[in-house]
Amino acid sequence: MASPSAGPAELGFVEAVPSWRLRSEQFPSKVYAPLPGRADAFHRCLFLFCCRTPPCCCGLRVFRNQLPRRNDFYSYEPPSEDPPSETGESVHLQLKSGAHLCRVCGCSGPKRCSRCHKAHYCSKEHQSLDWRLGHKQACAQTDNLDNTVPDHNFLFPEFEIVIETEDEITPEVVERDDESEIIGTMGEAHEEELESMAKHESREDRIFQKFKTKISLEPEQILRYGRGIAPLWISGENIPREKDIPDCPCGAKRLFEFQVMPQLLNYLKADRLGRSVDWGVLAIFTCAESCKLGIGYTEEFVWKQDITDAA
Repeated sequence: MASPSAGPAELGFVEAVPSWRLRSEQFPSKVYAPLPGRADAFHRCLFLFCCRTPPCCCGLRVFRNQLPRRNDFYSYEPPSEDPPSETGESVHLQLKSGAHLCRVCGCSGPKRCSRCHKAHYCSKEHQSLDWRLGHKQACAQTDNLDNTVPDHNFLFPEFEIVIETEDEITPEVVERDDESEIIGTMGEAHEEELESMAKHESREDRIFQKFKTKISLEPEQILRYGRGIAPLWISGENIPREKDIPDCPCGAKRLFEFQVMPQLLNYLKADRLGRSVDWGVLAIFTCAESCKLGIGYTEEFVWKQDITDAA
């Protein structure tokens, strides 16, 4: 694990936007993190995958992909910021090339509907779910099939992430806030109680207090990005040591790049099926050299710190 550097974080906030902005054929959902001065990383993307079923949380996966500006997949020019014409061609939700994907979960879909031969699925269970939720009626309308995918309550809802630079919190401000809190408490506590509290104040307490203070000015942040800076841990427990972060297969160390905050759980509606995922911090570590990949993907490393670690 590379040593962290100082610097402000870029904060990510959830924003609801029109559906056409979430259906870009050029850039699908991800953290888009190009590297300045690296022609081979003009398009650099980090994909974080998580299953909504709690037992799968230990299997969080993150992948990196990067391409030069001129490539065989994306236009050289940036995508339009204007909404599509109402009379124009509909946005296609299915891939035009490559592997067939399941209409319900987006995983590999080797199975297909025996009637229309255009709807693909990963399993009979997802085919049955899609049939009940609308494919039965849409099956005969094959011309419009790839433009209408019902909400199966299976995938997480989609949002746009708006980025702002974090305002610096000076130590003086933090100290004054802490001091006022202590003064307000001293009048209500006996001296023996205060001494006991001081003795039992632990490293975990200080780290959790730092977490609360740091996010207090922007409590709605769901992501903190800063390649090479130090993560903001929610607890003193289960903080990775250098030996816990594996090196990249290319031989380079990995460094911290971004973290997903627990506030994101409020937007994911992860308990819609009566099950729920949970985390305190998801910290993503990537290759310090951002090694070249060609057109492929490489798996990076994610460290999960639970909220229960802060209890």
